[in-house]
Amino acid sequence: MAVSFTRYGRLYYLDPGGHSPKVGERVLVPTDAGFEVAETIWAPQWVSDEVEGLPVCGGLAGEEHLTRDESNKRRRAEARSVSKRLIKRHELPMKVVGIDFIDADNVYTVYFSAPHRVDFRALVRDLARNLRARVELRQIGPRDEARLQGGIGPCGRDLCCATFLKDFEPVSVRMAKDQDLPVNPLRIAGACGRLMCCLKFEHPLYQEFRAGAPRVGLAVDTPEGAGVVVGHNVPSDSVIVRLNDGGRRCACSKASVCGPRKAYEETYESS
Repeated sequence: MAVSFTRYGRLYYLDPGGHSPKVGERVLVPTDAGFEVAETIWAPQWVSDEVEGLPVCGGLAGEEHLTRDESNKRRRAEARSVSKRLIKRHELPMKVVGIDFIDADNVYTVYFSAPHRVDFRALVRDLARNLRARVELRQIGPRDEARLQGGIGPCGRDLCCATFLKDFEPVSVRMAKDQDLPVNPLRIAGACGRLMCCLKFEHPLYQEFRAGAPRVGLAVDTPEGAGVVVGHNVPSDSVIVRLNDGGRRCACSKASVCGPRKAYEETYESS
């Protein structure tokens, strides 16, 4: 099953155990600070793969759990308002991105972004005095900021980092070139201003396709006649061929395209 702590937020996967919550129901999720309330996004379902190590759902949230969750939400909202006011008073170049609160320890964690390192020692003292709790400030980078805030990517879907992506892996411009994308920051950058994470986890698909597909410019035979490869369409696993008969272009499945007999013999008989 999958749950989310915020509406349209990142998904977290659980082992339902002996419970069968429905979509939309509030359930208890084990965390380092105890059980927290989350909304069921995917109801429990069987999967073919053996998945181990998932936290076990603690069952449906009771009235006392929902009351505590609403109280914590109000305290986080209050902490965000106080933090913004005090940051403005101290004239610090900081932007509050998210607030976390652990009621058991009475600790607030304020996540913020800034263009450089910030001396926030005086701010921490004022926050602790106003909130009457222990306060920790943590500076995060652009990718983590996008993860916490969420949003819509260039593809029109929710950001990968805010939904299912767990870890940030290095992304290079070479990956964009291998996927025939223009090396234009406006086209290959995500909401965080960095290279899109999807370039990384889609890159192996392009490498696998090109390893078995005829290269551009190669003469091939297709079900519609002989022609020359002029392009690839990796998402549809097809090859674009310009036919010798009239110059018409067609998209053929990679499996149905083969090179001429001579190229076949040179490749396989020599080996």
